[in-house]
Amino acid sequence: MKTEAVLAVILFYFLALFLVSALTAGRRKEVRGKDFFDGGRKSPWWIVAISMVGTSISGVTFVSVPGMVEASLFSYMQMVLGFVAGYVVIAYVLLPLYYRLDMTSIYGYLGERFGGRSRLSGSVLFLVSKYLGCGVRMYLTASILQLILFDALGVPFWANVAVTMLIVWGYTFRGGVKTLVWADMLQTLAMVGTVILCIWLIAKQMGFSFGTMCTAIKDSPMSRIWFFDDLNDKRFFWKQFLAGLFTTVAMTGLDQDMMQKNLSCRNLREARKNVLSYGVAFLPVNLLFLALGVLLYMMKASLQLDIPVADNLFPTIATQYMPPVVGILFVLGLVAAGFSSSGSALTALTSSMTLDILKADRRDGGRKLDKVRFRMHILNAVAMGLIICAFRAIGSQSVINAVYTIAGYTYGPLLGLFIYGIVSQRNVRDTIVPFICGVSPLITYVLAMNSERWFGGYQMGFENLLVNAAITMLLLFATSPTGSARRRS
Repeated sequence: MKTEAVLAVILFYFLALFLVSALTAGRRKEVRGKDFFDGGRKSPWWIVAISMVGTSISGVTFVSVPGMVEASLFSYMQMVLGFVAGYVVIAYVLLPLYYRLDMTSIYGYLGERFGGRSRLSGSVLFLVSKYLGCGVRMYLTASILQLILFDALGVPFWANVAVTMLIVWGYTFRGGVKTLVWADMLQTLAMVGTVILCIWLIAKQMGFSFGTMCTAIKDSPMSRIWFFDDLNDKRFFWKQFLAGLFTTVAMTGLDQDMMQKNLSCRNLREARKNVLSYGVAFLPVNLLFLALGVLLYMMKASLQLDIPVADNLFPTIATQYMPPVVGILFVLGLVAAGFSSSGSALTALTSSMTLDILKADRRDGGRKLDKVRFRMHILNAVAMGLIICAFRAIGSQSVINAVYTIAGYTYGPLLGLFIYGIVSQRNVRDTIVPFICGVSPLITYVLAMNSERWFGGYQMGFENLLVNAAITMLLLFATSPTGSARRRS
């Protein structure tokens, strides 16, 4: 695959993003005030639904899900079913709450319900989660771009990261959420279209018609979905389904990054249609990624390739063993997926820092608020770049597992706080909430490291999130004032 072709595709794509940014910002140089954070609550629900598919999937799914088919088979679809159930909970439990309280930052609910330190704790947990989670995702994207493009140009990794974050900052700082909604719709269509075209071209290369391709995937031992027979297996259905459900509630419903676009819809009814629509869309989209994985492993076997790292399967075959058009499509899909999640994350980090940590919307208005937001946008872009470089120094072997492991420890206290606030009438001791949010992940980590020895061979996996949330709620209950308390919300 020629470097010039890859560079041309990337440059064309970036120009399209900046064009979207210019059009959505309107006649003014940039969106001002709270409109940066919520898009003025004017986003069409169906545009948000399409854009959320790309934001939720990211470059991790694009590369790692096809690569993990050999080890996990199609068991990931059990988790995807849990995702769909999680979106139903978000649509009918969390969205009504956020719209009723007219929230721009969702962690304002914790402040209304429990107090200022609880809100601060929720925001800090989100910031840590998003810095690390988006860092892992962008590390994967930047590493592959380094391999297939920047090494050939003699550009060092740190410069690759600097350019990447400059581009992300450049197309998001003007229009905020309004730009993200339309840019991410473009990126979703590019990514899903790329996967479909790659499946078709790989099947054609292997001599499959559409019918024989479907039969080959169906008959492959890797296409097994259901696992009900072994409770200790990490692929056991109820482990994956419940983990998918609560991971979605935590990583979408309690995540400022994911919810700020959902809250940009005109009203609750349209926001609910948006969430349910893209929730159901995850079933066919993830099935496409898994089907692609089966075809890639079939090609690997036919060519007798030695690709020891699963995350390298799709990049290696697409860029080295297929016609150039497949490699170019791979780059396009990877860039679309990676930049969709990073642009959204950067805007959400800016929102949380500005509204929850600095509380600039309460102190300042108009231009002062814009100045604070502008500085936070730059600061977060620099911080994200440093984190990506740190991941490069440390290295990573299984990116998708790293993302969910991080989420289990940082989103667990968030999930516990929100569930406790919604289902319980009791208040909490606001001053010790930060301590509880720090202790719960530590207890969960100790249990996870010793689960096989202490619980008869049982392996804790993605359910770390549930255990973490349960420990948080128990500690909140044990330390709460006696008797019922009036809800602040």
